[in-house]
Amino acid sequence: MPQDRTRKIVVAGVMAAISILLGVTRWGFIPWFAGISLTIMHVPVIIGAILEGPIVGLVIGLIFGLFSMIQAAIAPNGPGDVVFTNPLISILPRLFIGPVAWLVWNALKRWKVAGLIGSGLAGSLTNSVLVLGMMGLLSLYPWPMIGGVFVANSLPEMAVSAVIVLVVVAAWWRIKIGKKEGSDL
Repeated sequence: MPQDRTRKIVVAGVMAAISILLGVTRWGFIPWFAGISLTIMHVPVIIGAILEGPIVGLVIGLIFGLFSMIQAAIAPNGPGDVVFTNPLISILPRLFIGPVAWLVWNALKRWKVAGLIGSGLAGSLTNSVLVLGMMGLLSLYPWPMIGGVFVANSLPEMAVSAVIVLVVVAAWWRIKIGKKEGSDL
């Protein structure tokens, strides 16, 4: 159906634009301790995949990855950003965020709240494991350091992603959570 295709293109464009906006404005990076930031830039990828499917999630992930690589090359925020000029770190892992989040959503959609939380957790975990894993495989950082970053950064990112995905999608679909529904969330 042409309307479905148009909707998918629009959702992909809007979510990609939100992801880019989060990066350009630095709103996608929540300050954490020791100069580290929690990123929520992958959340639009997860939401897009839940709303419109794995291909839309893959496209938004591609745009997110390309933006990460370009930003790391032209406007790095620190010395660690240089590793994101490598497409194996900045692009490849981001292609899997949407499809994994959609698979989890599809498996749990009977239980909407659990499905949304699970999708947020799984999408965020996919981003972290694949990006950090690729850094380890390419021997850019030692594995113990990667493990420390995972515990300090990735676990809180997963929690934040799960909450944002739940609230945004539940509001969009008017899913009742407790006594709240729609924009009341």
